[in-house]
Amino acid sequence: MTMSLTAAQHNQLLAELDEARREAERYRLLVEQSTDMISRHTPTSEWTYVDVSPAVERLLGYKASQIIGTPGYDLFHPDDADNLVKRAESVSYRGGLYTNVYRYRHRDGHYVWLETTSRTIRDDSGEPMEIICVSRDVTQREQAQRATRRLARVVESSSDMIMFCAPDNLQLTYLNEAASSTLGSGPDGTIALNLRELFDETTYSTLLLAGLEHAAQHGCWYGSIALQLPAGKDSRIAEVREIIAHRNHVDNRRVEYYSIIGRDITHKRKAEDAARRQQLELAHMSRLLSVGEMATGLAHEINQPLAAILNYCRGTLRRSEDGGELSLDQALQAMQLIAGQAKRAAEIIKRIRSYVKRTEYQRVAFSINDSCQDVTGFLRQEARDNQIEFRFDLDPTDPQLTADRIQIEQVLLNLVRNAIEAYSDCEQAWRTVTIGSRCDQGHIEVAITDCARGVSAEALGQLFDAFFTSKPSGLGMGLAISRTIIESHGGQLWAQSDGHSGTVFRFRLPLGQHPDQWP
Repeated sequence: MTMSLTAAQHNQLLAELDEARREAERYRLLVEQSTDMISRHTPTSEWTYVDVSPAVERLLGYKASQIIGTPGYDLFHPDDADNLVKRAESVSYRGGLYTNVYRYRHRDGHYVWLETTSRTIRDDSGEPMEIICVSRDVTQREQAQRATRRLARVVESSSDMIMFCAPDNLQLTYLNEAASSTLGSGPDGTIALNLRELFDETTYSTLLLAGLEHAAQHGCWYGSIALQLPAGKDSRIAEVREIIAHRNHVDNRRVEYYSIIGRDITHKRKAEDAARRQQLELAHMSRLLSVGEMATGLAHEINQPLAAILNYCRGTLRRSEDGGELSLDQALQAMQLIAGQAKRAAEIIKRIRSYVKRTEYQRVAFSINDSCQDVTGFLRQEARDNQIEFRFDLDPTDPQLTADRIQIEQVLLNLVRNAIEAYSDCEQAWRTVTIGSRCDQGHIEVAITDCARGVSAEALGQLFDAFFTSKPSGLGMGLAISRTIIESHGGQLWAQSDGHSGTVFRFRLPLGQHPDQWP
């Protein structure tokens, strides 16, 4: 039975067919113009290309005719070929669509990162007919994400404490492992700390807020601010070293968050303390050796007031025994003379005991001129025995130095004794050791000058090396320890000589405290 169409039905059918052709043409243009690659594949393990859009040339370097019939599976990077089967982390599934991120070989041989969303088309019986895929190049995105992940691993494994904090309320939003270990976190790993809790009130209101303001204005701040660690962590020592302000480049360049970079310096401080204790022991040993070397001169210094006391006592007794009259005034005068000599002997003993006793660092303000005078008094007898005259060229302003007085005087003693001993093999009749001081631009410079034979250029370069000495019985530690003491106070010690007419030792120290040495 043949059904005939009316003219109206015929026209309607033609119109529908024409619309279908136009719709198909629009889809074809959409596929061909799309920057994403649209492809059809066999539903087999080879994943063979059945059809592909022209975008394949831009993404993979192939023309459509070159890749159709090619097993798509062969172009996967070996590590990514079975992502779908293994349900790797790069694969997600939602509403019948699989999205996979993987590396795919370009015609030139290198790999590009693709993100592909695929759907399996099935017939009425549920059997797979083909696979439709939409793929895009995500190489730049994936490289950026991988760089971010690498950076995150670096941040997390850094030995420095790295913290992020909000600019409005200074709440800490992130702590890396080093920061969590030093500062601690909540029992469930949450961060309940506010930045202001990590500083005492004075430090917070002055140093920290100033550092944050500087970072907000200039991008970053560098310095050192001591942290006040929470209870249970206060046996450790940590400080903030750097603050970085991260700005929003779109929204009025406001600060989005701060990076706070700190450092746990507990082990460093312990090592410094151990080194300082070792330095103190070496300095103490050096002082003991110096006193041993000066024993003869010191004995003579003490014997003089003792001999005077003995003479005063004998004279008074002899006068009394001979029947002479001894008035009360004469007796009092003799006692005053005896007391004066006893005080002089006591001062010598006190000076020796002060010099040789083991001490911790004692930062005090004192006159460097007075120390120069005291040290030469300590060496007066040794200078007399060697026919040496002390001369002084001291700063008339009497500058005050803030340092460990005993250690600075130990350096002075070593340098002055070296100047005295420089004349030991010298035939000069006129022998002087000049001690000078000058105050200049916040520093004190002290010079000890002799006019002996000088030091050769070769020996000059080794003077401050441990165990180097030109003395037959010397240990070669005095100058090495002296330089260590001066440098620990933030100063410098050096020597100058022309090799034939004398030597000058100089040291230069800051007038105020040295921050590394005096916390």
